[in-house]
Amino acid sequence: MSRWKALPTELDPRTRQLVVRLRRLKDHSGLSVRQLAARTGYSAKSWERYLGGRTLPPPEAVEAMARIAGDDPTRLLALREVAADARKDGRAAPEADVGTAEVLTAGAEGPTAGGRSLRVALTAGAVALLLAVCAAILVTVRLSDDHDRTSRASASLSASAAPAPSSPTYGCQVVRVDGRWYGGNSRTMDAQLAQGNAGPAVAEAQCLLRRAGLSPGPVDGIFGPRTESAVRHLQRRAGLVVDGIIGPHTWKALRG
Repeated sequence: MSRWKALPTELDPRTRQLVVRLRRLKDHSGLSVRQLAARTGYSAKSWERYLGGRTLPPPEAVEAMARIAGDDPTRLLALREVAADARKDGRAAPEADVGTAEVLTAGAEGPTAGGRSLRVALTAGAVALLLAVCAAILVTVRLSDDHDRTSRASASLSASAAPAPSSPTYGCQVVRVDGRWYGGNSRTMDAQLAQGNAGPAVAEAQCLLRRAGLSPGPVDGIFGPRTESAVRHLQRRAGLVVDGIIGPHTWKALRG
């Protein structure tokens, strides 16, 4: 298994999940970065950026990786779309168009005073029109924001008035079958879990972490910070990549 460099701490968890999955598939394929480049048509430097979390790989590269490693491309492409949404959420708004400055520069030139006056008048009219359009857009955006705030407030009131759904309860009945440990909530061996996930597979991991002498918090089926900390301890103990994400290798350590 490759010894990967730690991913940047500021990397969005959704992007981190995709990069960790790509790293595992590369390890599973047994290919070097140069061999991977030759098989996929993307350069070795590109793959170094993709696997380092610095650049989001295109869908074609993700699909090629899945095909080489024998993984389901649909699932991997879904992770890529989630990571793309994370990049869009953190992207700054584009800067204003510079077309106005170009119009002003063009209006300053001309062979005659009459031509200059006409162009100045046209430029002033264009600027006035542009300002009017901007003002209209600002008013529309402000009204839209007010409407959104009102809708969110109404939704919040409706949600608070509705009765809270009952949370599922999980137990731990740890048994050993055919050399593997099971907690009685799920028999999965490859479900990918990270902080924010919830469900019986998370409760299963929490039971097995307790059996391993670690403390993931209550067995509530919610992957929170305490569960992630326990997963990291287990990965460090088992000599795995310490990323706090449960995948096939971590499941093997939990059930082994």
